[in-house]
Amino acid sequence: MTSVWSQENPVAYDTVMIDTSAWDGALKSYVFPDMREMDTAARSDYPFVKWDKNNYKFYTENSPNFELFFNKMKRLRDQKEGTLNMYHIGGSHLQADIYTHDVREHLQNRWTDIPGERGWVFPFDLAGTNNPWNYEFSSPNDWNPYRCIPHRPSKYDIDYGLLGAAVTCPDSVINVKFEYDHTQNRPPISHVRIFHNKGEFPYWMHFGANELLRTKTEHNPELGYTDVWFSDGADTLNIQFARTGPEAPELELYGFLLMNDKPGISYTAIGINGAGLYTYLANVRFDEQLKTYPPDFFAFSVGTNDGNVPYDKFKPSVYKANLRKVMEMVLRANPNCALLLTVPNDSYYRRYYLNKNIARERDVIIELAQEYEMAVWDLYGLMGELGSSKTWNRNKLMKRDLIHFTSDGYHFKADLYLDAFMKFMDQMEKRELLMKTNR
Repeated sequence: MTSVWSQENPVAYDTVMIDTSAWDGALKSYVFPDMREMDTAARSDYPFVKWDKNNYKFYTENSPNFELFFNKMKRLRDQKEGTLNMYHIGGSHLQADIYTHDVREHLQNRWTDIPGERGWVFPFDLAGTNNPWNYEFSSPNDWNPYRCIPHRPSKYDIDYGLLGAAVTCPDSVINVKFEYDHTQNRPPISHVRIFHNKGEFPYWMHFGANELLRTKTEHNPELGYTDVWFSDGADTLNIQFARTGPEAPELELYGFLLMNDKPGISYTAIGINGAGLYTYLANVRFDEQLKTYPPDFFAFSVGTNDGNVPYDKFKPSVYKANLRKVMEMVLRANPNCALLLTVPNDSYYRRYYLNKNIARERDVIIELAQEYEMAVWDLYGLMGELGSSKTWNRNKLMKRDLIHFTSDGYHFKADLYLDAFMKFMDQMEKRELLMKTNR
């Protein structure tokens, strides 16, 4: 599928005509254009899309956290200063990392000289489940895979962390390789944080060709990670773990943070097939690991699995309480974080029954967005609401299960998401100018 982004005027990519005469400055009263940069030909290709709903909708006059995020984003864009950690959480839509990688690539390529970081990655390859196609892990060792869905481990307790998965290996010498794959975006890695067993870590680590570039290593036994710095950036990691004693426990890996000292954006996708809000709330290390790499922006796309039950079994009050708890975990990591609450896509329960729970989830999401002065991206509304997934399926944008999107559908979803993001940036630019004009 070709991108539906317009490339007619790339030089003026971030230039918009700003008219402040017809707006009072309240975020909730802003009138968005139907399209910002998407090719207008998409209207005829997808006439069923409710284009006027593709925006960050605010239900309050102000949003201090989004205003702060905008200012950081503008400083990064214009002055090439600072970093922004952006997160996006969900279930299987996110584990595949298709549309979130489109977003990542676009935000990291859009402006020059701000390459950013890759952020969190996990060796799903070694866990025997689908790995994002833009990177891969390989190892000659045999691994024991654990995911917080569909089960909690029976061998021994795993305190899952932010990414909701773990792999373990009992061997005395273990080799793990990371490399980028099928992506133009390869942010240099000059600092890696490896999340592993807590407590004393009786493993010696060697980094192959990068060993000569290693400048410093620090262990954090309380939180269970090791930081390693290199004098130069690399796009591949070869790590060898070797036991330092016969009594060492088997190696546990919970994820890798790939960082550098460059300005820019990281965009981390958190997704486990089948996960709901209740899944992440049960992950013991989620809270503490998030604090080690605090978010500036956090998008919630969790609700498909929470609502994939019969109508009388879904409890909006439980969904609201769970969403509030996860939001609070994020705000504990950074009280100034901007939270984007996404209404899940329309879906069918067991392929044959209209899922009316999504509309009920939207009511909850709007209530919390208003309470916390945050924004909503109404994917359910822009799709066409109840039953619209069948229309998207007939147009080859959704799979036959009427829950997941096709590859083309995910890429189209990314285009919509990015257009909504740029409309938000325009809105804040316009608001800033309006406030200056009225001083």
